[in-house]
Parts: sequence; structure tokens; C-alpha cells
Amino acid sequence: MNIFLQERCLICDQLIRPEVGWRSLLSIETDQFICGTCEGRLERIEGETCRICGRSFAALADDFRHGDLCHDCWRWEEDPQWQGLLEKNCPIFHYNDFLKEVIAKFKFRGDYMLAKVFSEDMKRALLKMEIDLLIPIPLSEERLYERGFNQAEAMIIEAGFPPANILSRIHSEKQSKKSRTERIHLPQVFQFIHEVQLQGKRAILVDDIYTTGSTLRHAAKLLKGAGAVSVKSLTLAR
Repeated sequence: MNIFLQERCLICDQLIRPEVGWRSLLSIETDQFICGTCEGRLERIEGETCRICGRSFAALADDFRHGDLCHDCWRWEEDPQWQGLLEKNCPIFHYNDFLKEVIAKFKFRGDYMLAKVFSEDMKRALLKMEIDLLIPIPLSEERLYERGFNQAEAMIIEAGFPPANILSRIHSEKQSKKSRTERIHLPQVFQFIHEVQLQGKRAILVDDIYTTGSTLRHAAKLLKGAGAVSVKSLTLAR
């Protein structure tokens, strides 16, 4: 980075103190979007996790674990209607109080620039995945109008990848207002925008938060039904 030009953290707006040394002087210049304090408040998911949703097993009681699956994913896989649809979700951070506030600022208060904060983490994660189509979870027209942009699409673009906008969302009440049971038994909430060739394709869905997994599984069900050979997902938080 340019050590003579101080940048401000896109989360807290404090000046970012550059590291001064031969390494920083000789390294390729890169932008910094987050200060060390805010970065330290983000909790990365590490260690043993659920095979499907990526939930950390570190603080999960044994009663909520079934081998390499958490209880939620075990229940999804026990249901023939949903079994095997979502191969794996790869989350980056724990959904702690700090990230909850950041995501609220990002998507509910229309701060598009926050997509840049997570661009390098998203890029690193995506480079490890086999991708034919990178599909942002769409918003309904009403939600898109309210927010001004799709946060999932923004994260893909800022990570340097082209989004495949092949899905549209059928408007319904906010998912956050529904119980897990209500989410599971919703009719299909997605549809294709246009005819698309998915036979044998590997699809990656992108969303901000994995909560119950209902949204991602509804999308996966539609994609698998159209011929996708595998559907995985990448989420900022779990």
C-alpha cells in the first residue's frame, strides 16, 4: 500500500495505520479497507465443522451433533425431499454481534462499499472452489428497490468474479420473520429468469448469512432439477 497516504476503515472510519518496513515498501501496492481493530473483531470459522453447513463444532453440545453433521443438517438429510441437494456450504466468519451490525449496515442501510471489506476473503475462498456458475441469491424486486443493490452480487463483483444472475425471487414475507418449520415448508421461492443450460454444471450459490439453510436449499433444488451436477454455497457468515 502507499505508506504516505493513509486510508480510513470502511467500518469504523478510523485511520488505518500502515505497516512501515522493507516488506511494505517492496510489496505490490494493495488497498486496505479495514483497520486492525475491526479485523480483530471478526471471528473466522476454524477447526472441526459440520460437513454440510460449516457450523463450528467447538461450542456445540454433543446432543446437537450426529457424527460429522450438526443436528440441523442431520434433519435436512433425513428428509427425502431435501436430501443431498446442498453438497456443502463454506462460511467464512461466525455471525457474532460485531458482524451482525456490519451486515445490517451493509444490506439494510445501503452501504455498498462494505462489500470491499470482504473482497479478499471472498476471493480466496472462491479460488479454492470448482465453479462453472457463480450465482448470487437474488432479492425480490421489492427488496432490491428498498436496498438499492443485491449484497450477494456485490460481494461476487468486488471479489473480481462475474455473477451469473439466472434466478429471480418470488416476493414473500422476509425469511427472518419465519420459523424454521415455516421456512422448510415454503413453496419454491425461486424461478429462472430465462432458459439456461445447467446439465453437468457445478454451481456455487453466494449469500451473506447461512441461518437455517432453507434459502440455499430452495435454490439448490431448482438448480439440481434443471440438471446441475453439484450445488455448493459460499456465505460470509454462519
